[in-house]
Amino acid sequence: MSLEARLARLEAIEDIRQLKARYFHACDNKQPDVVRECFAAGKIELRYGRIGDFDDREKMLAVFTELACQPHIVEMHHGQNSRITVQDDSNATGIWGLYYYMIDTRRQLVTQLAGVYHDTYVRRDGQWRISRSSYEVTSTQIFDLTEGLARVIFAGTAAPPELDDPGKQAG
Repeated sequence: MSLEARLARLEAIEDIRQLKARYFHACDNKQPDVVRECFAAGKIELRYGRIGDFDDREKMLAVFTELACQPHIVEMHHGQNSRITVQDDSNATGIWGLYYYMIDTRRQLVTQLAGVYHDTYVRRDGQWRISRSSYEVTSTQIFDLTEGLARVIFAGTAAPPELDDPGKQAG
């Protein structure tokens, strides 16, 4: 592989890392317009478990806005251990670990998740975007804070729907 090709590959990997970081920061800062720009326009494929399955970014953004863009929802997304594979100038895949921490100040609940993202990226007009993404939960802890102490409600792989219903965090 030529030096130019190797450099282009490294630049693509860094651009994709910056894209995913921008996505995580936009989620935490409740910036739906920034989240929108992280995804490809047109048909996409998003599989986010209980959050839902989406075939375009506008449908996903409507749910994101309803559930996450609430003043009582405090979130922290920590992406880690990325493994990005560049197939060519316009296509790449990535696997990311996610440590997620959410405080629902209204219900006095804390949810801590860990999981894995499997992403596909496309480059259009010189910009990398997410075109496919799925998230699999690998561990969950839910704590009740109502009595002034953290009481474990659930600890395990994936909490049952009655304990971890994203719809309950809507405004």
